[in-house]
Amino acid sequence: MKSFFTQFKFMGEVELSCLAYVKMYLHACLFPRCSVNGLLLSSSPAGGAVCVTDCVPLLHTHLPLAPITQLALTQVDVWCAQTQQRIVGYYQANACVSDSSPTPCALKIADKIAEQCNNAVLLMIDGGKMSPDYRVPPIVMYERKDTRWTLKDKHTIMLRQWEETRDIASQLLDSGDHSLLVDFDSHLDDITRDWTNQKLNAKIAELVSPANGNV
Repeated sequence: MKSFFTQFKFMGEVELSCLAYVKMYLHACLFPRCSVNGLLLSSSPAGGAVCVTDCVPLLHTHLPLAPITQLALTQVDVWCAQTQQRIVGYYQANACVSDSSPTPCALKIADKIAEQCNNAVLLMIDGGKMSPDYRVPPIVMYERKDTRWTLKDKHTIMLRQWEETRDIASQLLDSGDHSLLVDFDSHLDDITRDWTNQKLNAKIAELVSPANGNV
């Protein structure tokens, strides 16, 4: 079921899974009037290409609030150690759909991740391009060069089975299953809610298999 984890690829340097993309997309859709953010995870060993295999949705309120962010980072780091994963990047969608530029908060958290991961990535969701029929992923990618985050050339992006990934995201949204998504904010409001999103992960896996001809 390789296609579950490698739906589209950037320059042969970063691979973003269907699972990670769909959860980021649904996070932004679940809180359309809020800025949202989260962490990008990899189950691949360090070195070589960055394979983003999952993400953890973090916040939809008070993104710049450092204590909550630090608490989330600590808990995710512990969970990653238990599940043989590592934090390799950060994503954010701004409340203003016409603004996909990294905020000071985004840059600060991405810098912190880059201290532990040399090839960390920063992804911004472009809210103005989140239409279900949009032809390319509504994301903008940044890489860290020296001490600055610089925009990657859009012409270097290659896609794999983007249509299927987009359709899965739309199907979950249309069915209301996006409400299964639990971010760390929601977990803090009710600690019985699972911020690792195992139920949603299973639902996405069910949809990916037939979409790619794997029963």
